[in-house]
Amino acid sequence: MDFDLTPEQELVRDTVRTFARERVAPVAAELDLESRFPYELVAELAELGLMGLPIPEDYGGAGGDTVSYALAIEELTRIDSSVAITVAAHTSLGTMPVLSYGSEEQKRRWLPDLAAGRKLAAFGLTEPGAGSDAGATRTAAELRGGSWIINGSKIFITNAGTDITWGVTITARTGEDEISNIVVENGTPGYTISEPMKKLGWRASDTRELSFENVEVPESNLLGERGEGFRQFLEILDGGRISVAAMGVGLAQGAYDLASSYAKEREQFGKPIATFQAVHFALADMATEIEAGRALVQRSAWLKDAGRPFALEAAMAKLYTGELSARVAGAALQIHGGYGYMEESAISRLYRDQKILEIGEGTNEVQRMVIARHLGLT
Repeated sequence: MDFDLTPEQELVRDTVRTFARERVAPVAAELDLESRFPYELVAELAELGLMGLPIPEDYGGAGGDTVSYALAIEELTRIDSSVAITVAAHTSLGTMPVLSYGSEEQKRRWLPDLAAGRKLAAFGLTEPGAGSDAGATRTAAELRGGSWIINGSKIFITNAGTDITWGVTITARTGEDEISNIVVENGTPGYTISEPMKKLGWRASDTRELSFENVEVPESNLLGERGEGFRQFLEILDGGRISVAAMGVGLAQGAYDLASSYAKEREQFGKPIATFQAVHFALADMATEIEAGRALVQRSAWLKDAGRPFALEAAMAKLYTGELSARVAGAALQIHGGYGYMEESAISRLYRDQKILEIGEGTNEVQRMVIARHLGLT
């Protein structure tokens, strides 16, 4: 059993860590305050090959493994969740359906721009009436004369409305008890994208509501086989949970870093508060749980790379790190006291960014359902 990272994995981790500290950290608070999408940072991440890290080199990607990808997402989230989710949603949710289910022609046509970060991809699953019950989608696509005619709506869709967005892969009903995945490119007539939604956290990321009114796309925009959409999006969510779990570890690590640093500097009763048992016990608990969460994430990523079943482990990692990040963010803000409650404090931004990690990519409750099913309990 070898717990060491490979030299390539260490290089990815160290490269992203340096980028996050030197390029993201100085502007993270400003981006959050202004709810401004980080176009410049996305371009720089693309230059580093990080917008297509796990995409094969044949399609313009970096050819990295899932462990390296999880490390990259963790390091970005350690500094800023908005930048991290932009990369994670583009890669795990937006690009992976094309790679996993697209025809060779579709891959050659769409993947090079996506893997290079010249374009961003989105994944349209959630609807106003279909959240945790994703199979209750009401968006419909009817095949007429060689084209899909799409009507319906999606909500809370990441990366859908940026200036560099390529399009969205949506789940749609294509028949009785039949769901398929179809690509709708931005600019298609009848496809309307709302103004950016205002959020508690992840304020610099792009989140939109989508409307489809008699949207016509070629029959060839179907991804994979007709009627396989439900299975496909479940598989996509399995992989996506690894990246969101990595975000949980990264946010917890970032919150710990801030709390540890503050506790060593802040003096009360004549000495640093880190010397008080109540504080250093809290920090010790944080560090211990973060290591456990990181192990869960890296194991699920390793299983995926090995071509072995990983859905159970990914759900466990997502559940544990979501709740872990809540505990750590709360404890870290408590250590900061009143200063942590101020908007200019970095820990306040991490505290706001945390909650969605227990909701997106399947709520904590849904993760428990998935875990129970894989354990043969339901």
